[in-house]
Amino acid sequence: MSRVLFQVDGLSKRFGSGRRAHQALDDVSFEIAEGEIVGLVGESGSGKSTIIRCLIGLEREDSGSIRYDGIDPARPGRGELHRYRREVQMVFQDPYSSLDPRMTVRQLLEEPMLVMGGFPARDRMERILDLLHLVGLDAEHLGRYPRDFSGGQRQRIAIVRALVVGPRVLLCDEPVSALDVSVQAQVLNLLKDMQRRLNLTVLFVSHDLAVVKYLCSRVVVLHHGRVVDSGSVAEIYGNPRADYTRALLEAVPIPDPAYERGRRELRRQRAEVPR
Repeated sequence: MSRVLFQVDGLSKRFGSGRRAHQALDDVSFEIAEGEIVGLVGESGSGKSTIIRCLIGLEREDSGSIRYDGIDPARPGRGELHRYRREVQMVFQDPYSSLDPRMTVRQLLEEPMLVMGGFPARDRMERILDLLHLVGLDAEHLGRYPRDFSGGQRQRIAIVRALVVGPRVLLCDEPVSALDVSVQAQVLNLLKDMQRRLNLTVLFVSHDLAVVKYLCSRVVVLHHGRVVDSGSVAEIYGNPRADYTRALLEAVPIPDPAYERGRRELRRQRAEVPR
């Protein structure tokens, strides 16, 4: 079994105080092993984005802990914060707002390497061109601005921007929800290919169960800030333990014969129980 890279243990976070207080996270625990793609699923308000914000340091947890390969991101030791920021990168939901419209593609892709340091000019351009090629873009796009690209192309550029510093982990916050359905599959296939080629570890946040089923190997289900279900894709989609997970699956038309067989068998068993 791959070693654990991310460990979230008893994470809790509350916003506000008194009667208006909102418990965004309540004792959330899960692990992410190196090289796997974990889906974090839940409806709006379930706490998904708060977890992401805690992982990247935009929010401080009230209690509990986050560990990344021996690093506590909230209390990093000397040199650890730089390593964490380099190894853990983010792909945001909206490619229209995550890329500075005043910068060319070249500037957007060079900036993270300049900030992190350690990338000579020749190596920077070689790395950019290699990654652009992998996502279906090339050198002629470097002088253009974000406005010159479609939504799918912008998200490809955003993915390259996250990858140029050589991260081990990608945190993806609803990265295809702002795209047309026709483009979503292209970006998902790209993420899957990049994960395989670069041996990335991915936390993929989404409300779309079909997307998570396609991309992820393991799933964590959130409801009102609590983990209500977790397991492999086969376990979650074939034999969900929590009523909330079953309700989510039944609310979305997912063509899954195994899950449908399980539902029919459960109905049959319930029908046979004497009343």
